[in-house]
Amino acid sequence: MAERDPPRPRAVRQPLPHDSAAAHVAGAALYVDDQPEPANLLHLAFGQSAQARARILAMDLSAVRAAPGVVAVFGRDDIPGKNSVGPIFDDDKLFAEEDAYCVGQALFVVAATSAVAARRAARLAKVDYETQLPLVTIAAARAAGSALEGAQHMGRGDAHAALDTAQYRLSGSIEIGGQDHFYLEGHIAIATPGEGGTIHILSSTQHPSEIQHIVSKLLHIPHADVTVEVRRMGGAFGGKESQASLFAAACALVASKTGRPAKFRVDRDDDMVMTGKRHDFTADYDVGFDDRGRIEGIRLELASRCGATDDLSRSINDRAMFHADNCYYLPVVEIVSHRLKTNTVSNTAFRGFGGPQGMVAIERVMDAIADATGLDPLAVRRINLYGSPGDGSGRDVTPYHMQVADNIAPELIEALAASSDYAARAAAVEEWNATHRIIKKGIALTPVKFGISFTTTHLNQAGALVLVYSDGSIQLNHGGTEMGQGLYIKVAQVVADVFGVGVDLVRITATTTAKVPNTSATAASSGADLNGMAAQRAAETIRDRLAVLAGELHGCAPDAVRFSAEGVRAGDVLVPFSELCRQAHLARISLAATGFYATPEIFYDRATHSGRPFYYFAYGASVSEVAIDTLTGEHKVLAVDILHDVGRSLNPAIDHGQIEGGFIQGMGWLTSEELVFDEAGRLRTHAPSTYKIPTASDRPKRMEIALWDGRNVEPTVHRSKAVGEPPLMLPISVFSALTRAVAAAAPGKGLPALDAPATPERILRAIGELRARPARP
Repeated sequence: MAERDPPRPRAVRQPLPHDSAAAHVAGAALYVDDQPEPANLLHLAFGQSAQARARILAMDLSAVRAAPGVVAVFGRDDIPGKNSVGPIFDDDKLFAEEDAYCVGQALFVVAATSAVAARRAARLAKVDYETQLPLVTIAAARAAGSALEGAQHMGRGDAHAALDTAQYRLSGSIEIGGQDHFYLEGHIAIATPGEGGTIHILSSTQHPSEIQHIVSKLLHIPHADVTVEVRRMGGAFGGKESQASLFAAACALVASKTGRPAKFRVDRDDDMVMTGKRHDFTADYDVGFDDRGRIEGIRLELASRCGATDDLSRSINDRAMFHADNCYYLPVVEIVSHRLKTNTVSNTAFRGFGGPQGMVAIERVMDAIADATGLDPLAVRRINLYGSPGDGSGRDVTPYHMQVADNIAPELIEALAASSDYAARAAAVEEWNATHRIIKKGIALTPVKFGISFTTTHLNQAGALVLVYSDGSIQLNHGGTEMGQGLYIKVAQVVADVFGVGVDLVRITATTTAKVPNTSATAASSGADLNGMAAQRAAETIRDRLAVLAGELHGCAPDAVRFSAEGVRAGDVLVPFSELCRQAHLARISLAATGFYATPEIFYDRATHSGRPFYYFAYGASVSEVAIDTLTGEHKVLAVDILHDVGRSLNPAIDHGQIEGGFIQGMGWLTSEELVFDEAGRLRTHAPSTYKIPTASDRPKRMEIALWDGRNVEPTVHRSKAVGEPPLMLPISVFSALTRAVAAAAPGKGLPALDAPATPERILRAIGELRARPARP
């Protein structure tokens, strides 16, 4: 009825600061741990398994119960409902039952008058185990046939036949390490009992509804009796999608049993030991190609360490398969995926959700083909790119049989190659390497094509609640959660734009299951797509009611009413927005509305691994130039150029920050962040002293970031595109450039066996192995 797409938006597409930016800097932004602690608060700690694989024979908790400050100790027999905190399957237990399946698994929970008292008491338990040899590595689990499900297959054509008839053929493998989320705010929850057996939970979680459902099953009470609330998280990156349930459920159990509020603030070491990581992978490839470097057939075999339980591993490994093509058309292809069950903490969602590992595999293939043919790696990447519908090439269908209808990768790559002066810099790197013995350089340009949507179709839905008050102020609530990524400000901009008012009139409120029910996790980069559209629809419902009223009051059609920064224009009359809201209240017109959105046109058949799992693709590309010290293995990222596709940006400042942050986080995954488990299944890198995330000094001295000038071909909110996950894959160019730099340390010896993360030790090993090879004929 009223105008739906103003020609000059007042709020969207503006580079507004994060809604909490000033509060972050001032230390005034409130997190769960900043909430005033109520009287009689109990602090919690888990008793943890010391064994990775063992039968629990006996457990003596008498010393735990007698420890100073201890109020109560609870275990599996105290759970009134189901002993499960699993997001999909019930194999994730709140407390271990007959068997312990990983080091750090919760055996019981201590409730005490202080966190220190709870932690000290938890260590006093005497547990008798009957131990077994744990399966810790991918190789061990594969040899033992230990898997979460049977091997999954995706592809088209006869890959073996295509490989046998290819002009050239090569094979190889790569190991890809995991990654800890290392959010600034660790896991934390506070549960408060209410009247009638209800529970209110404050949790640092990406998925309030999931915690609500899990606690409901655990306590055997209806969903409506559990309210979960989160205003903001101090980072999450996927680590608080399913993993937050463990700590929130423990709080809810204690609060329900004791009638007292319960708080669980997890120690950093315990957090790293007890919670899942990015999946580590191995990838084996067998590829056939012609003398131009174009792939004729390929077989990829992926295997991942999933950990002791399912968690989200099936979907994560599915997405690795989805993204094993990246931007490249694979005419004949077979992708095999092994999901291995190990006696380590269950790995979980992490920014990219398996996609990055699949992309690293295919980018290694591109580098291997370039090395074998002597071609520039960018030339190999260009000739293997997807085509576009209508170009006559027929090269526009993925291995899962989805047409790539929005391919901008070729144009984006060409633009970045030109703006970064790639060709001249590549020549300069070759010249440098020819004249320098110790310091070797590498440069690479790699693209990204990342599918946007939950691959579990029913999760692609969102709800919102918009309230307009009689003074014209607006309150906004939706199912998305804020973890620092700027979702709240983006959705507020969308709502402000509907009414033609400033964002300052929109009050953002905490996400809560009491206002918007049955929400999906804020994940899959879909937070703004889903919640932005739902909020827009809710706001438009109210705006249309106001337009009808304005038309009636001032003698014009509702369609002629315009909402702008100057006010509401109805015919020749300009009315302040606040005045129209007051008139609506007097006219008994509702100024509250819910909005709902479900992503259209997506479907997926997991049995055949085919369909249209993604609504659209987000694209990007980066050029990275690096230098390595061949004596120490140390490296430096010298310069980075990025061109990234966000459609019509809702907020360029927020998107720029997401791109930069994603790149640095991905760079850490591929270069410095190393997870080390010993043979007994114990994590040895569980603190900043042993686990190295990037620091400010690791940021490239020159880092140029530009947004692609384009719009989404699909009708997303304001034709924007998701930006949360895709940038994490841009630093694959760093890993590729490091591979090239190592190759330069022993010219003519082939592609180095460099695995990720490319730590100094791995770089030195790769150089040594390469130099020991005989020269190629």
